Order: sequence, then structure tokens, then C-alpha cells
Amino acid sequence: MTLKTNLRETFFRIWYWYVNKADKNAQILFMNFGYHDPSQHIAMDEKSERDRYSIQLYHHLAEAVDMQGKDIVEIGCGRGGGLSYIASNFSPATAIGIDLNKRAVRFCGRRYKMNGLSFSQGDAQHLKLEDDSCDIVINVESSHRYPNMTAFLNEVFRILRPGGSFLFTDFRYDSEMDELKKDLKGSGFTVIKEKIINREITTALELDDNRRRSLIKTLAPKFLHKLALNFAGALGSDTYNNFTSEKYVYFSYVFNK
Repeated sequence: MTLKTNLRETFFRIWYWYVNKADKNAQILFMNFGYHDPSQHIAMDEKSERDRYSIQLYHHLAEAVDMQGKDIVEIGCGRGGGLSYIASNFSPATAIGIDLNKRAVRFCGRRYKMNGLSFSQGDAQHLKLEDDSCDIVINVESSHRYPNMTAFLNEVFRILRPGGSFLFTDFRYDSEMDELKKDLKGSGFTVIKEKIINREITTALELDDNRRRSLIKTLAPKFLHKLALNFAGALGSDTYNNFTSEKYVYFSYVFNK
């Protein structure tokens, strides 16, 4: 890892730990930056509406393939909101969420009760799943924290059945994109679709800014506000500015095995 990647990882680790410890009332079910395409409207129930923009990032990936009756795995499921949404709206046969953080996995196990939906603790680079055991793998805004991207991609390829799909979205510093593309090219997957989605990300951050600030004010002590606002991509933060300038490149891929 480069120095700036290490600093970013330390920053994310602290904030993930804090949210999983402090959010006693399940106010945070998603920890992604969101997605908004003004040309598309997704109908949602009242309960889901508060998380519309984060949900739309999952919907953007999930609608790219047919999930009905399929066995899906989300690696880096966080607090489970995205996988729960997919399980409720795209009719997979089974949905397994895997996360390194034990607190997050315990939270998901307590909160989400649905046939076929389960959660377990695991390392994205050393998955405890059988070869050719699932049809679809999802990875949302998580891989930037993995020390060994090649090991992760090898694991995804291993657990997918032939013809299976890998739905992948995340961001990198612009200077890291060549290395990422080299890793992806060597992974054995076939690219079906790729897109840079910075504009959709920043639009979501702008529309969701008041809600994110309110959550931080409610959950975080004042000395953590600056850190939290940056993590959340609040307007004017370094994170938001990096997305608008494309110093951070946010990408979306659909791969087939």
C-alpha cells in the first residue's frame, strides 16, 4: 500500500469501528456515498426512502443481471442494508453477506430476518466458501480497504460458478487506476460493462447532505465531527472535493466468469 492508501485505510477503519459501536438505534444501515441518476426513478416504500441514495447504488448494480432464483454473496456487506434490499426486491434463492467486522455481522444477524438471507464473518482475501458455490458476487465500496486486490479477485473467481457475474463498484485515487485495471485484466473475468460514475455519486452527496450532517450531529461527539463529515462526503469536505475533481475515480463494473 502507498502512504496515502494507508492513511485512508486508517481513517475508514476508525470510523467503521465507531459507527458499529455507537449506532445503538440502527440509524445507519448503509455506509456508501450513494448514487443518483436524475433520469431514473426507483419506487421505494416509506421505510426505505430515508436511505434512497445509498439504496440506488445497490439498485444500479443489481439491475444489471437477473438475480431471480440465484445464489448471491456480498463481500463487505457492512451493516447489511444493501443485501437486505436486494434480497427483498430481486428474489434471489439465497443471499449471504460476509464482512470482516464481527460487530457488523452480529448487528446484521440480529436485525435482518428473512428466509435465505444470512451473514457471517470472513476475510475477503480468504473466503470460507466452496469453489463454484454462487451465481453472483457483489462488492460495493469495500475493496479500497483490501491489502491484496489480486487475492480478493482470485477468491471471487474461485467461488463463482461458470457463467456467474461479479458486480463491482468502488473508488480509487486517480493515480491508482492503472494498477487496478491491470489487476482486473489479469483476473480472468470478461468485462460486460464499465462506467465512471463520479457525477452520479456527487449528485447523491449533494441531495443527501442535510441528512448526513444531521446523523453526524446526533451520533458523533463534537471532536469527531470533522472526521465524520469527511467520511460521509459532506459538501466542502476533502472527500467530496476529491470526487468532483476526479482525484477520486468512482467506477462501476459488471464482469462474467
